Amino acid sequence: MRWENLREGTTTVEQTALFDHAPPPAPVRGTGRAGLHTAGPGPVRAGQDGEPVAIEVRARSIINRVPGDSPLFRWSVNPYRGCSHACVYCFARRTHEYLDLDSGHDFDTRIVVKVNAGERLRAELARPSWRGEHIAMGTNTDPYQRAEGRYRLMPQIIAALRDAANPFSILTKGTLVLRDLDLLEQAARVTEVGMAVSVGSVDETVWRTVEPGTPGPRARLDVVRRLAERGLECSVLMAPILPGLTDSAEQIEETVAAIAAAGATRITPIVLHLRPGAREWYRAWLAREHPRLLPLYGRLYGRGSYAPDSYQRIVTAAVREIAERHGLNRPGSARRMRAPTRPVDRPEQLTLGFPG
Repeated sequence: MRWENLREGTTTVEQTALFDHAPPPAPVRGTGRAGLHTAGPGPVRAGQDGEPVAIEVRARSIINRVPGDSPLFRWSVNPYRGCSHACVYCFARRTHEYLDLDSGHDFDTRIVVKVNAGERLRAELARPSWRGEHIAMGTNTDPYQRAEGRYRLMPQIIAALRDAANPFSILTKGTLVLRDLDLLEQAARVTEVGMAVSVGSVDETVWRTVEPGTPGPRARLDVVRRLAERGLECSVLMAPILPGLTDSAEQIEETVAAIAAAGATRITPIVLHLRPGAREWYRAWLAREHPRLLPLYGRLYGRGSYAPDSYQRIVTAAVREIAERHGLNRPGSARRMRAPTRPVDRPEQLTLGFPG
């Protein structure tokens, strides 16, 4: 695997199973550590079965330039590569192939952890050449995925950004962000902080299969509510909207109403896009779970990664009309705390935190 030379203690330290950060409780009927294990120190190879493991590395740099010409931000920080949220549609899946791992099961279970992320960030923020530009997090993999419960990299990262008064934003599906509320409040007093939560639908049946490693949508909306109670405005990225699964008028109405009730300030809809890597994994999931929809997806995505503009316009217009009816997306909302979005290829999808 590429990055083998950056692994933490490659000659003496084993890879550690995710979340195994404390002595486990007394076993119940032989469950022990819930099936999690500690991998050996040898090379990590693609395509192997097994429980999620962390691959600890020491990153040479942590502030990354975002490819392309995003109008919202040019820089990102990603303390993890791979994501145990295991969202079947995740566009970042292909990035695991750069590590000689696969974009399917390996992406979900072989999590690269940049254990020195906090110290690297402090050093890079202190460079004379750094101009204090906005830094986005959650633009590739979720910084509040389950591994964060063990490694606690985000408190170090937020504290470094707070101390440098450097503007930043966080996009997450993880409820663990609530652990860092005090730090986020402190940062918001000295710089611009953007918060956004991703909730594509409140359909729990769909959620259980399409985002199996994430907290449920209602739990994520509680994050929005808790942030609002602390005075931290939060937008919602209604993404992805899944053709044939979460795009009916009734489902959109239910989801938007729940988002409004949670106290969100703005909502941005994004229809599913399927890039190489995610495309193949999603199609396999669709064939297994919803084979009747294969012809529909063939028509919508047969020519590329994006559904036709005509379909996208219909869906996003419906979301925005319902959002306005529920008092969302009013002019001036969520201006101080700009919300992030994931970098995409099409400019019409870079709208989170701004009027549609």
